[in-house]
Amino acid sequence: MTSPSTPNHKSRLELAEQIIPVVGTLYRDNGIVTHIHGRRIINSSAEQVVKAHRFARHAGGEELSVADSFAFLTAVKAVNPGPASLDMGAAILAWRSRTDGISLADYAAEVVASIAGQGRPATDADCADVVLYGFGRIGRLLARILLAQSENGRGPRLRAIVVREGGANDLVKRASLLRRDSVHGPFAGTITVDVEKNLIIANDQPIQVIYANDPAAIDYTAYGINDAIIVDNTGKWRDEPGLRQHLQAKGSKKVLLTAPGKSPLKNVVYGINNDTINADDEIVTAASCTTNAITPVLKVINDLYGVEYGHVETVHSYTNDQNLIDNFHKGDRRGRSAALNMVLTETGAAKAVAKALPVLEGKLTGNAIRVPTPDVSMAILNLTLGKSVDRETLNNQLRDASLFSSLRQQIDYIESPEVVSTDFLGSNRAGIVDGLATIASDNHAVVYIWYDNEYGYSHQVVRIIQQLSGTHPPRLP
Repeated sequence: MTSPSTPNHKSRLELAEQIIPVVGTLYRDNGIVTHIHGRRIINSSAEQVVKAHRFARHAGGEELSVADSFAFLTAVKAVNPGPASLDMGAAILAWRSRTDGISLADYAAEVVASIAGQGRPATDADCADVVLYGFGRIGRLLARILLAQSENGRGPRLRAIVVREGGANDLVKRASLLRRDSVHGPFAGTITVDVEKNLIIANDQPIQVIYANDPAAIDYTAYGINDAIIVDNTGKWRDEPGLRQHLQAKGSKKVLLTAPGKSPLKNVVYGINNDTINADDEIVTAASCTTNAITPVLKVINDLYGVEYGHVETVHSYTNDQNLIDNFHKGDRRGRSAALNMVLTETGAAKAVAKALPVLEGKLTGNAIRVPTPDVSMAILNLTLGKSVDRETLNNQLRDASLFSSLRQQIDYIESPEVVSTDFLGSNRAGIVDGLATIASDNHAVVYIWYDNEYGYSHQVVRIIQQLSGTHPPRLP
């Protein structure tokens, strides 16, 4: 193993330091989101850039050359491209397989040819207004992600949050909850408040705090908000009549629920059935964190082997709807202390899979065990398949899906005998397959999937927001 103090590592760090300003310029001036097999390198340190290049060995069998990346990005910058999500790792891996002798610079220009010469400063037309109705666990993480992804003036832009006033110092307390998080750590940036105007100002971006009890009575246009996507994080309304109240508010255009919705609302798992969203859809839902975690993996397995029957057991971190200590709760068992007990409860995630993947209708059952951890859960898929399967082949196929398939934003893959739940805090994937835990024999398979039920799910929600607002950049290559 090469020591971090060797010149080889030092030279990689020096090149990484040259890459960082190029990545930043492409992001802020051109709207290019650069990543390496799903690992974003925007706002990364030199060490993080080198680590992302080392990760690439899982895709191509060898570490991605930092020198190649610098040459690739320099060539991309030279053609002044427009916005895109650019997988530099996939592009350079494809270049390595070329047999026509094309130079890396010429190949880079070829990859971004469809957006060459389209670079320009961002305008309001590149943005879409977003309102968070509710500001709990998911709401605050959505705020963090939206703020981070709109730094270049493009994409969904958080304009307001709507809450019920909680009493004295409400604004300051909500800003503090955004600034500090016991699970996800401090906010990456600056936060101030303007009490007179009811504003939280995060990274110089003003966020209007609106106090309201009736979603239909709000006039968003009074705050300069128009054609907004209202993201309901409260879960109070899950049917169409309830959620349609948001559309009665002036300045609203579409509604997204961060929970499973009742029929006939579309339950969308991004990457699986987001293509069913039509331009005239006014209300859609983002299903649940568990449904988002398991459906992409189930699709890969079903496409390859056919799922005849399956049981999904989720080992889920406790949530805010449980009691901290024993007390009355209308739900079975959930009244017992979340911090002291494993709590057996129901989950609708298994049945909900069929709403996004109809081919699995009636084939899955499920239960859930709530456990005394605050975040990161696990789903265990116990499947009977239509074909025989072996562990090595199945793992290789799931690994390839995480690197090369259209579901590479949703599925991650890991093989390590030492990982535990906290290692997956902050994952932006819907689910992470634990390859070492896979069991396969004859036509039976057991697959273990980790997922950050807060942060990974929130990224799936943001991807739907981008589609609803028409601001999702093309993916290249």
